[in-house]
Amino acid sequence: MSSKSPTPLLDQIASPADLRNLKENKLRQVADELRTDLIDAVSKTGGHLGAGLGVVELTVAIHHVFNTPDDRLIWDVGHQAYPHKLLTGRRDGMRTVRQEGGLSGFAKRTESEYDPFGAGHSSTSISAGLGMAVARDLSGGRNNVIAVIGDGAMSAGMAYEAMNNAGALDARLIVILNDNDMSIAPPTGAMSAYLARLVSGKTYRSLRDQAKSISQHLPGFFREGARRTEEYTRGFFTGGTMFEELGFYYVGPIDGHDLDHLLPVLKNVRDAKTGPILVHVVTKKGKGYGPAEDSADKYHGVSKFDVITGAQAKSKGNAPSYTGVFADSLIREAREDERIVAVNAAMPNGTGLDKFGEIFPARTFDVGIAEQHAVTFCAGLASEGYKPFAAIYSTFLQRAYDQIVHDVAIQKLPVRFAIDRAGYVGADGPTHAGSFDTGFLCPLPGMVVMAAADEAELRHMVRTAAAYDDGPISFRYPRGNGTGVDMPERGEILEIGKGRIVREGTKVAILSFGTRLADAVAAAEELETFGLSTTVADARFAKPLDTELIGRLARSHEVLITVEEGASGGFAAQVLEHLAIRGLLDNGLKIRPLIMPDRFLDHAAPDAMIRQAALDKQGIVDAVFRALGTEASRVLQA
Repeated sequence: MSSKSPTPLLDQIASPADLRNLKENKLRQVADELRTDLIDAVSKTGGHLGAGLGVVELTVAIHHVFNTPDDRLIWDVGHQAYPHKLLTGRRDGMRTVRQEGGLSGFAKRTESEYDPFGAGHSSTSISAGLGMAVARDLSGGRNNVIAVIGDGAMSAGMAYEAMNNAGALDARLIVILNDNDMSIAPPTGAMSAYLARLVSGKTYRSLRDQAKSISQHLPGFFREGARRTEEYTRGFFTGGTMFEELGFYYVGPIDGHDLDHLLPVLKNVRDAKTGPILVHVVTKKGKGYGPAEDSADKYHGVSKFDVITGAQAKSKGNAPSYTGVFADSLIREAREDERIVAVNAAMPNGTGLDKFGEIFPARTFDVGIAEQHAVTFCAGLASEGYKPFAAIYSTFLQRAYDQIVHDVAIQKLPVRFAIDRAGYVGADGPTHAGSFDTGFLCPLPGMVVMAAADEAELRHMVRTAAAYDDGPISFRYPRGNGTGVDMPERGEILEIGKGRIVREGTKVAILSFGTRLADAVAAAEELETFGLSTTVADARFAKPLDTELIGRLARSHEVLITVEEGASGGFAAQVLEHLAIRGLLDNGLKIRPLIMPDRFLDHAAPDAMIRQAALDKQGIVDAVFRALGTEASRVLQA
């Protein structure tokens, strides 16, 4: 007789409570089914795959051992939270992840009670977990708080600040270090697992506490020697000395794919009611799916793919990506100037600097998830006559604002900020949208702020930044492919603070900052059909403004529309302030700024987000008619 396949268990799990009712010998089957379901779901939607595959067993073990949601479980970043979503009542929605109206690709408080803290940026989980643990203690609670943080996120100083604080408070907090790349201390199989189980157990902890109590009665020299001997002997076997110095009780490393190792250790740390504990779990990114295991970097974030072959769907369009244009342009400039260096914060592929690094390895620096350090590192390079390009996503540059102000702007150091992912980013949603960079850079004295209208303009701005030595300079550009414009072999050096007229008209003026220019031109063409002669200008600079151009538009047009893919306080604010100071608002000019709405937009396709924000062609046309009022009816069309 042929053996029957085991009855699917994942279909019986509506919540972690159902998982906790299963016997431990059934959890391996749950993990296998969960991994298969995850691969199938992400193959249809795209998303973050490798990290989730690596924590399948860990996720099953955590939800089996801990009483979530009463026990708070915090996933750092959120890339690794897909298996968690599948087990917490969201399995039916996983085929909508990162789609408009569907599940978020990250942990989200409004989505589920099992997501006690939202995530998108890295290295926040320990700080949030410590806050929850202290709140619990102040309220007299008894629940556990567990923060799961990846080894990459441990490159950020914030994680160590939180650990240092937790150690000083002696807070009851569990941190699970998911080590899936560069093991702090490689596991040594059964012996490592045995030691981890031993040192996490009540007997060892009891003996350790008794030994500490006895050592308090020893003379100072012997007492200190006994403490160090215990810590460093255990550190020799387990690699935990660094964490012990921060005040954490270290357990590990253990095999994060072996439930027989995970479950007893997690039970032990659950039942340990004193102090902060760090559990070091070693996993393999992409575990259980060959293509993801073999190419972890390409399967961190994926487009839709064929499960059998692993082949990912290719993006449509022949135009180069903005990121690629930036990288190629920077390489072109670096061939001419050996002082150009490139810096990124753990995003070499995302920023295109992997290509730069292949050609100029000695002039390329990946500083880890440490944007604050990256900016001040660049300031130090600039102070010695080098030309650093800090290639950082807009959403991550926010993390280094004090360094931009204090270490760069005040000292007038010529750091070049290449701001990728400016504007809406689609499926990554509000945590990754580049909304605020123009607004927070423009107030800084001496800062030059540019935005590329298309990929050719981006090439010009790279060369302009390379040639500019009078202080800090920035240029922003979006995610995705360009418009397909003709590309110069090398960029031109733009005159600082000068925009350009793209189309001449007489009644309506549309002043665009950044990649809304194509929609501005399309809107002008539609307005012409209604008899409204329209000028279109590309500002290029939010600071310094082209005051001559703006004055001309204000004086010679009835309506002035500014449009930008940025939040309040950005380019439009600069224009309005200038017009007010110069008295150019006193002549009846009808000015309407088009900016991002004052709310965080949920994930959707980028074009859909632009439409929601009314920053597309139709939004511009509608703004013109609202400004003109009912006397300018659209029936003017000939």
